[in-house]
Amino acid sequence: MKIGIISDTHGHEMAWATAFDKHFHDADLIIHAGDVLYHGPRNPMKADYNPAGLVQRINTCPVPVIIAKGNCDSDVDASCLELPILAPYAYVCHEGRRIIVTHGDAVMADEAKDKLAAHIHADIFISGHVHVNVLEKRGQTIFLNPGSAALSKREDGRQTAAVLDDAGIRIYDLDTDEVLLEYKF
Repeated sequence: MKIGIISDTHGHEMAWATAFDKHFHDADLIIHAGDVLYHGPRNPMKADYNPAGLVQRINTCPVPVIIAKGNCDSDVDASCLELPILAPYAYVCHEGRRIIVTHGDAVMADEAKDKLAAHIHADIFISGHVHVNVLEKRGQTIFLNPGSAALSKREDGRQTAAVLDDAGIRIYDLDTDEVLLEYKF
């Protein structure tokens, strides 16, 4: 089993391309935690801002993609994609693991996330929105924020994505491939 996990691409085509080429090309599934195409008024546009190119890459992706709607994902953006943007949550059962995905803007506080995770017996709770990595276990649930593949708000500015496989979860720096955080099963 291998699942690629990405969030907050904000229309930056090469953020997706880098994550896919380096880490997701052989995955069984890709989960996107929202803010797929639009850069958002508070975010800088970088040279690789190309939402049309990102749409093309997602639409032709050979790996199935599940997307939870982010606060910057509009209906117009969603209409360009050939797969649905699920809102506000996506619930994935993969090889016995119960995974909930939400962008994170609707449930920001850890207490609310813990309550929701407990209610649905989630093994893994994935969110995005804050553009900063989280990888921790609270109670019976592993909470993961892969950070942003395009517009990091980490102090060091690293663009990141995560991989879930049989061994655990790793968050990678997309430029250096360094494992920044790891949770082993």
